[in-house]
Amino acid sequence: MAKTTTKKSDKKEVRFEEALWDAANKLRGSVESSEYKHIVLSLIFLKFISDTFEQRKQALIDAGQEKYIDLVQAYTKENVFYLPEESRWTFIQQNAKQEDIALKIDTALSTIEKTNKSLKGALPDNYFSRLGLTPSKLAALIDVINNIDTIDNEHKDVVGRVYEYFLGKFADSEGKGGGEFYTPKSVVNLITEMIEPYKGKIYDPCCGSGGMFVQSIKFIENHQGDTKDVSIYGQEYTTTTYKLAKMNLAIRGISSNLGEVAADTFFKDQHPQLKADFIMANPPFNQSQWRADDELVNDPRWAGYPTPPTGNANYAWILHMISKLSEHGTAGFVLANGSMSTTTSGEGEIRQQILENDLVDCMVALPGQLFYTTQIPVCLWFISKDKKAESADSKERGLRNRSGETLFIDARNLGYMLDRTHKGLSDEDVKKITDTYHAWRGEQHAGGYEAYQDEAGFCKSATLDEIKANDYVLTPGRYVGAAAIEDDGIPFETKMSELSATLYQHMAEAEKLDQAIRHNLEVLGYEE
Repeated sequence: MAKTTTKKSDKKEVRFEEALWDAANKLRGSVESSEYKHIVLSLIFLKFISDTFEQRKQALIDAGQEKYIDLVQAYTKENVFYLPEESRWTFIQQNAKQEDIALKIDTALSTIEKTNKSLKGALPDNYFSRLGLTPSKLAALIDVINNIDTIDNEHKDVVGRVYEYFLGKFADSEGKGGGEFYTPKSVVNLITEMIEPYKGKIYDPCCGSGGMFVQSIKFIENHQGDTKDVSIYGQEYTTTTYKLAKMNLAIRGISSNLGEVAADTFFKDQHPQLKADFIMANPPFNQSQWRADDELVNDPRWAGYPTPPTGNANYAWILHMISKLSEHGTAGFVLANGSMSTTTSGEGEIRQQILENDLVDCMVALPGQLFYTTQIPVCLWFISKDKKAESADSKERGLRNRSGETLFIDARNLGYMLDRTHKGLSDEDVKKITDTYHAWRGEQHAGGYEAYQDEAGFCKSATLDEIKANDYVLTPGRYVGAAAIEDDGIPFETKMSELSATLYQHMAEAEKLDQAIRHNLEVLGYEE
C-alpha cells in the first residue's frame, strides 16, 4: 500500500485525514470518544520520532559514520530523539499482533521519556495498558498509522494538525463546554500577527496543546527572525493536554518550561516570578466556581484591583495576565463577549480601573461560529504596558504615544464559511485587522502602512473620555458606528415610487387570496 502523505496535492491531504478518521473508528465501542485523540496522537508521535530517528541513522551510515549509530549525541545534536530498539516503530509494528502489544507500547513510551530528558512528563504513563484495548483493535490502529508518512509532511505540524482535526470531529460527541477547545489556527495567527513576538519571554497561562507557542515560532521564522531570541513559558491544568503540549513542542524541537506538572494556574502558579514580554492565551470562557469565597482574596495578582468574583473567572484571568507582564509587555487573549460590558459582582469596577490605568490598547469583536464547540460570541483583548512607546523596541519600530487612546475594531462581518456550521478568518481578513492595528500604532515596517483613519462600521480610535461616556463598555459596535451606505445614483422619489407600486401590488394579491380562502370556507359550510 502506498504511503499516505499531505504533500503535493489536496487529494493526498484528504487521504491523510481519512486515514486518521479510519484509525479512530477502529476503536469505537472500546474507548470513549474523548480518548481517541490521545491514543492516536501518542502513536503518531511515536511514528514520527521513529521516522526521524531512522532518517538520521541512515544519514550517518551514508556518511560513513556507522560507528556512531548508537551514540545518543549523534542524534540529539540534530534535534532528533535517540530511540533504543524496543522503542522504535519497527519493533512496535513487528509485535502488533502480540497479546501484550499494549504493554510494549507503554514500555516504548516510558523508555523514550527516560532516554530523552526534554520529554520528561510528556508521554502517557501506562495509558494503553489501562485502557484495556483488545490486541486486534490496537493492531488495526497500528496498521493504519503505519501507512502515514510523517516525514513527508510539508509543515511537519503533525501533532498540532491531528489535535485540531480530532477536536473538530469529536467536539459534539465529547460535549465540551465553553472554553475547553483547541483555538482555531486563524485566531492564533491573528493574535500572533497583532503582538509580533519577535524576541523575549512568551507566556500562555492556559496553553492547551501549545498552539500559541507553535504559531509564535512560525511567525519568527516567517519574518526571518531568530527563534533563539525567545523563551517559552506556559501552564496547563489537564494532565492529558499538558502531555500533548509537551509532545507538540518536542516534535518541533521547541524548548519550553511548562512547569513540572499539570496544575491549576490560580492555585499553583509555577512561574511566580515571571515577567513576560508577550502573553497569548485562550482561557476557559466564563469559568464558574473557580475559587471558594474565602480563597485567593488577598492574592498579590489582584493588587490595586477588587478581588474577581467567584462566579466567573474572566477577570481573574485578565488580572493574572496583567500581573505577569513585563514593564513594556503586551498581551493578546480571547474572551467571551460578555467580558466587554459586564458589571456583575464588581467586574465593571475592575474594567474601569484597567482602563483608567491606560492598559487597554485594542479591542476586536470577532465573527461568530469560529470555534468548534461553542457558539458563544468572542472578542480579543490587547493589553499593553508600553502605550507611551518608551521601550527601545517601540522607538526602533516607530511606535507613537497612544496614551489615553484605545482602538476598537468590529470584525464581525469578516470571515468565510468553512462548512455549514463553522467559519474561518482568511489571510486577507487577518491582514485587514492587523494592518489597521499597526497603522494606528504608527509602526514603520518595510513598505510602511497607510496613515490610520477611522472607518465607519469597522474601526475607531476612542479616547478615555469617550469610553467613560459609554460607561466603560468596550464593545466595538458602541464606537465604530454604522458603515456608510453607497449611493447607487437612483433619486429618492424614484425609489419610493417603485417601492410603493410593489407594495400596492402585494396588497392587491393578498386581497385576492383572502377572497379565495373565504370562498373555500363557504363551500365547506363555514360561513360567517
